[in-house]
Amino acid sequence: MTAGRDLIMIAASYLLGCFTSGYYLVRWRTGQDIRREGSRSAGATNVGRSLGRVGFLLTFFIDFAKGAFAVWMAVQFDLSPFAISLVLLAVILGHIYPIQLAFGGGKGIATSLGALLVFDWRAALILFALFLPFYGLFRRFTLSGLLAYALLPLAVYFFDRDLSKAACLSLLAGLILLAHRTNIREEIARMLVRRQEKAQPYNQNAS
Repeated sequence: MTAGRDLIMIAASYLLGCFTSGYYLVRWRTGQDIRREGSRSAGATNVGRSLGRVGFLLTFFIDFAKGAFAVWMAVQFDLSPFAISLVLLAVILGHIYPIQLAFGGGKGIATSLGALLVFDWRAALILFALFLPFYGLFRRFTLSGLLAYALLPLAVYFFDRDLSKAACLSLLAGLILLAHRTNIREEIARMLVRRQEKAQPYNQNAS
């Protein structure tokens, strides 16, 4: 019975994640498929490019809330820590790969932040603490956020010594990085271009 309840909650969390608010909001307001515009994502940032600040905030809030609600419900139903971890991953997976939209959704930031805050507010705080120095160094929001997600499992394990939680957060980070693979390629390309630009004056002087 407990296993059945866990499976129902995990499946329900995935379906909740599938409600990609940005896609439906843009469809309603403009009739367009937001996944064919801008960064081709149904996330809040891309919706903001189409609908402005209000569209961004509304999409971010709904996506954040569904992540938080899924994990909160898992806690209320007294699921095991392992099942709660699967609920967290399921709602993010649903947002990134919604079945009704042919598995093309958002990139998971807002949903993962909401889920993580309820799952363990200390981990959310660590994520923010990791983000700040990277942003101060690079002044690039996406790059700083991705580096923070990548280091989150190691940082949480350092403070908590909870291997199962670190494993869950490793999978979370993997989902986020996979969803942002295009952004990662773009950031690497920018870094290579900057390196070439810095090396060019030196090469000209040497010649």
